[in-house]
This record gives sequence, structure tokens and C-alpha cells, in this order.
Amino acid sequence: MKVLMIGGTGLISTAVTKRAVDMGHDVYLLNRGLRAKDMMEGVHHIQADITQLNAVKQALKGYHFDTVVDWIAFHVGHIKRDIELFQGLTDQYIFIGTASSYPKPSPFLPITEDIPLSNPFWGYSEEKRKCEEYLNAILKPPFGITIVRPSHTYDDHSLVFQIPHWGAPFTLLSRMIHGDPIVIAGDGSSLWTLTHHTDFACAFVDLFGQKKTYGETYHLTSDKVYSWQKITESLYQALGKKPNIIHMPYDMIYKHFPDLEGPMRGDNLYDAIFDNSKIKQVAPHYQSTIEYPDVAKKVVQYFLSHPDVQSVDDGFMKRYNSMIEDYLKS
Repeated sequence: MKVLMIGGTGLISTAVTKRAVDMGHDVYLLNRGLRAKDMMEGVHHIQADITQLNAVKQALKGYHFDTVVDWIAFHVGHIKRDIELFQGLTDQYIFIGTASSYPKPSPFLPITEDIPLSNPFWGYSEEKRKCEEYLNAILKPPFGITIVRPSHTYDDHSLVFQIPHWGAPFTLLSRMIHGDPIVIAGDGSSLWTLTHHTDFACAFVDLFGQKKTYGETYHLTSDKVYSWQKITESLYQALGKKPNIIHMPYDMIYKHFPDLEGPMRGDNLYDAIFDNSKIKQVAPHYQSTIEYPDVAKKVVQYFLSHPDVQSVDDGFMKRYNSMIEDYLKS
């Protein structure tokens, strides 16, 4: 099967690309090719900037794909561009939504795909919801449309914290190393689903070319669910350190980190458990085997052995310490 990935070198998409190659698919990556990892082995490379419409049309001239996956479509404008680009060039288009578009707290658990989407606290999630809304409103789509909603997906280099710092994650690990406390909202008992990217890839690749998935939406997560207390303790255990955790009301966290309202109030403050029965019906290779506490050991070792990823954000650290001081005085 001939598959085109727009992007294809991110955390989730890299695992999907590798899985697709291993399964014998003819995989093409369209990206700018500016980084070494953009030039993956075993795939065909089409070097182009997806934002340059005419150049991409020229680069794709003469191609036809069974499936196109756009990993970097985040706004309705991107969807309109893709429809113009790929009509007549593919039989299936897979849009990557997000499970963070489900309302939190969820009206019921486990979460199923038919829960109406709404997340007014996170612009990213709302833009993805609007993309889905636009795709579902097309009366006569020019190709089969399949929508997939990942939740929190990680790899062997992923430090998972409830109060995240995606740009410099070692900042939080350094707190653990030096004995400074880590903050968890509430009592730490809220439940969070974590999906290893290779588990994700096994089911995702099964969707390629499946006509029964056209016009359907699937969230794709593992069945591995942990409390935030457990997730945080697993990193302490990997370090060989005694946990030093402060449980704090979300209002105090928001006071010092209002910029994290989206990923926290709009998502990880609340239980996120998913019913994966729908994706299992169409993905015979679905698997949920990898545990984060096991991977945490690899993650910690990676950061400890690679000085180039040990950057600390002093501004973030200062805010974090001010939050704790504020809470302890209250």
C-alpha cells in the first residue's frame, strides 16, 4: 500500500512510519528535510514545505496514494489546503485530532467517541475540534476521511509531569535530583492514560486503506491507566530517590501558571479513561503492552547520560518555587 505522511518525524509519527515500513507499506514522507531525522531510512522522501501550495502540487505531480496522513494539520485552513492538494491523489485521508477535545470532566467513564467535543480552556483542542467539525460537514468528500484522536502518547525519552515543561523537561527532573519538591494537583488520585508510541503505531497502521473506517472517528489510546501519584513516584523510583511531593489545590497552581490552564484544567486534572472497543474492531494488531513505570527507567537514564538535554529553565523554576512558597504560607 502506498502511504504519504505529511511530517512523519514527530514523537508519534516516527513510530507509525517505522511500523508502516516494517509491515511492508510503500511509505513516502513529505517534509522540508531540514533535520537529519527528517531523512529516515526505508522511506521515499519528497522534500517540500506543505505551506507552499504550488511547490507541493508540483512535487506531487504524477503520484497517487492509497492513504495520506497529515500529522501537522492544526487549523481549518490546513484542512482546506489538504482537500485542495489531495483530491484526486488519494483514496483515504487520515486526520489527527486529539482526545483532549473531549470535555473534562467527562460526563461518564470510560470515554467513548460519541461524547460531544468541547474544551473551552485549550485553544489547541478547540482548533482540532473545529477541524473535525469541518471535515464531518463535507457532504461529498473527495476521498475517504478517517479521524483518529490520540491522547497522551510518549516515547522512551518522555518525562511525564502533571505540571509540564515541554521545552525543557529536565527542569523538573533536576528538582527531583536535588531533593526539591514536585507539585501534584489535588490528592494525586486522578487517573491518566498513557500510551507508548509503538503501541499506538500497531493499531494506527491497521487503518490504512480500510474502507470501513471512512467517515468514522476513533480515539486510539492504550488501556494503561495510572494515578498522577503513581506516574510521579515511578520517576522517583527510577532515580533511586525518595518521593518529595506536595499536593496542592489547582487554584494555587493556576495563580502561578495561568498559561497551563489548557493542558491542566482542560485535560489532566480529571480522570481520562478510554473505551478502546471501537478501534479494536478495525485494528487486529491493537496492543497495549508497555507500562510507563518500566519505561521511566529508560527515560531517566537517557537524560542522565545526555548532557545536551539537561537544560534547566530558570524562569520556570523560579515560578515553581514561588508557587510552593505561596502555598506553604497560605
